[in-house]
Amino acid sequence: MAEDELMYPGTWAAKTPDVPAIIMTGSGEQMTYAELDAAANRLAQMFADLGLKPGDHVALCMENRLEFFAICWGAHYAGLYYTALSSRLTTEEMAYIVNDCGAEVFVTTPYKAEQAVELLDQMPNVRTRLALGGRIDGYDDYDTVVGAYPAEPLPDRIEGQDMLYSSGTTGRPKGVKVPASTSPLGTINSLFLLANGLFAITEGCRYLSPAPMYHAAPLRFCMAVNRAGGTIVAMERFDPAAALAAIETYRVTTSQWVPTMFVRMLKLPAAERERYDVSSLGAAVHAAAPCPVPVKEQMIEWWGPVLHEYYAGTEGNGFCYTNSEDWLEHKGTVGKPLLGELHICDEEGAEVPVGEEGTIYFGDGGTFEYHNDPDKTSDSRHPEGWSTLGDVGRVDEDGFLYLTDRKAYMIISGGVNIYPQEAENVLTMHEAVTDVAVIGVPNADFGEEVKAVVQPVAMPADDEEAAVLERTLIEYCREQLADVKCPRSIDFRPELPRHPTGKLYKRLLKDEYWQGHASRII
Repeated sequence: MAEDELMYPGTWAAKTPDVPAIIMTGSGEQMTYAELDAAANRLAQMFADLGLKPGDHVALCMENRLEFFAICWGAHYAGLYYTALSSRLTTEEMAYIVNDCGAEVFVTTPYKAEQAVELLDQMPNVRTRLALGGRIDGYDDYDTVVGAYPAEPLPDRIEGQDMLYSSGTTGRPKGVKVPASTSPLGTINSLFLLANGLFAITEGCRYLSPAPMYHAAPLRFCMAVNRAGGTIVAMERFDPAAALAAIETYRVTTSQWVPTMFVRMLKLPAAERERYDVSSLGAAVHAAAPCPVPVKEQMIEWWGPVLHEYYAGTEGNGFCYTNSEDWLEHKGTVGKPLLGELHICDEEGAEVPVGEEGTIYFGDGGTFEYHNDPDKTSDSRHPEGWSTLGDVGRVDEDGFLYLTDRKAYMIISGGVNIYPQEAENVLTMHEAVTDVAVIGVPNADFGEEVKAVVQPVAMPADDEEAAVLERTLIEYCREQLADVKCPRSIDFRPELPRHPTGKLYKRLLKDEYWQGHASRII
């Protein structure tokens, strides 16, 4: 790979047109590089015909399917910002994001048909609505519209950018926006260099992606695979045995996981685990949530020293990394910085000594802002210009980082980021609730699960009454938020610990549920 070589699907459509760019493990469907490049070119042509220019915005919401990355690359080819929405969001949540990002085109599938129809009068800035894979009332057929355009590249193409949404502590999701690019299409970025150098994402690699495509890591790493000329082996949905079978069937060389997937594979019967040949794996990458030490030990024993871990965020402001060998010597670490430099600071912003915990800041890393939220952007900055994701940790004498807490009380359940303020805002409005705190509590499978601690207007008289109120409040929350953001259980208390000024001592509540754990996250 020449340092100045332009890398994108069109590169491989010219060199290796018949190589699969993506394979779906469930259906067996495949899309070659020639097909991917042509599909992306047609979509880019449509965007240009609509008058969209580099820096404008489009959005998509769909399940894992063959065409997902063709849409992302089409926007990328046109130099646009593109937002992939979680397919688990409620209609209200979807409408907010589509409007907040300023999308002028919205693409979805019959998988979201009911909500797509509900959105018709809630997206005033969307000029073009497209349905892919089947009819949706009020939407034009994607294949008919896009298929009418030539598969020729636009002139003078520049790099597009994703703008993904991460829930904010104010309760509304925030778009993570990096500066618009002026670089020619195919210019390689720092993520590609890291994926290429650390995880063997190179020409001919087979990359297993078992997670939802709309998440930051799957989306960005899969597109890095397409830049490199490898093949994405994508699962429609994760299943532990099916994932192992995919590794064997497709001779997968690189994969990316979240710890809960490791847990589910380890819980398979030994005979089931051992029947699959996973020897092709050269790199099994994991991130998004801390991995319990015993789980990672078992995975290294099973798969060998092929596990790689990184700590980073959608914001792209820094990147820490550790391989299996270094991790075994520093168990529990999330690695050393490869992008950006670490600063661990106390509440006043002063750097703390080695071994002491504080807020984790990255200096000299990537730049970002939270779209339409200057206050949140400002809150993420240190006076020295460093930026933070809001996590708390410590660094050992060898420079390895360990996460110990999340300053903003973010919950990571099965690799999904959940900010408790959203559920708190909903539950507070229920007539039976006086006060509420939503926290993450230990869960052996998912790392954490969402729990609400509620001060009700009237304490339940007995367990049966408490169970009825618990079900009522959980159902109420799920009517307004994606189920993953809602509590799985609720405890009731006569009063929550608040300071006379009204500040909730959430740390006291969280510590109760985390007694016996070395860290307040797992």
